[in-house]
Amino acid sequence: MTSFLYPSAIVDTQWLADHLADRSLRVLDCTTHLRYDNVPAGQPYRVESGRADFLRGHIPGADFIDLQSELSNNESPYRFTLPAAADFARAMTQHGIGDGVRVVLYSSTSLMWATRVWWMLRAFGFDNAAVLDGGFRKWVAEGRAISTTASPAPRPATFDFEPRPHLFTGKDEVLKAIAAPGVCTVNALPPDHYRGESLRYGRAGRIPASVSAPASELVDPKDGTFRRPDEVAGLLNPVCGEDKTARVIVYCGGGIAATLDAFLLHQLGYENVAVYDNSMSEWAADETLPMAVG
Repeated sequence: MTSFLYPSAIVDTQWLADHLADRSLRVLDCTTHLRYDNVPAGQPYRVESGRADFLRGHIPGADFIDLQSELSNNESPYRFTLPAAADFARAMTQHGIGDGVRVVLYSSTSLMWATRVWWMLRAFGFDNAAVLDGGFRKWVAEGRAISTTASPAPRPATFDFEPRPHLFTGKDEVLKAIAAPGVCTVNALPPDHYRGESLRYGRAGRIPASVSAPASELVDPKDGTFRRPDEVAGLLNPVCGEDKTARVIVYCGGGIAATLDAFLLHQLGYENVAVYDNSMSEWAADETLPMAVG
């Protein structure tokens, strides 16, 4: 029977409801939207903050954190590029995240927004974070309390970062991985993108030698929760292999969906997983980089 190795990194709605009054708990709404209408030239989508959703209703006591404006390098030509450690730490400090704080992350849309922030926290050395299984969708479906009041001011905290640079990577390592034995490169996009049937990122196709493990297939469509550990293992182990010490690089369109795969690979015990920051937004835009289709 397969089980996740880090169960404390996933909390269910009942656990959260029981702990909302804990003074050491910080709940962050990470909701972000990708819009495919009125897209600026040269961009695969528009990014829309979920703050309006948050104001219409959120988990009581939760705070909203804006992934695009607060937790991304907005000088980058790509969406959601990892910020400098000091900038990330400053944002987390402002939201009351630091030593002795337990963080729960959720989204009103896809789990991938919460796993992106979770993976970033881990990349900067913070391990006391969890993803709310099923997110706000499940919370609402269960008829739990919803608040429209302003977030309470956080208790003072200081986020001390200790970067783990191996958890994110760039195009140079990904290019070398194409011919590197023992490296598994995983595409977390939908199957039609993998096959080369979409031009969303400018050029159709995938990184050569990469394998398909769509992030959407790792989530139960009925309630938006992670699939059971045995189901996740059945989807990821065959494509990533049995050697859980080998390098695994996960990519998608902009480094968001890839974190859902990466989070679950970590839960299965894969020890050397990285997310390709910028992913196809960068790769497909560079005509010198190879693409595969079919």
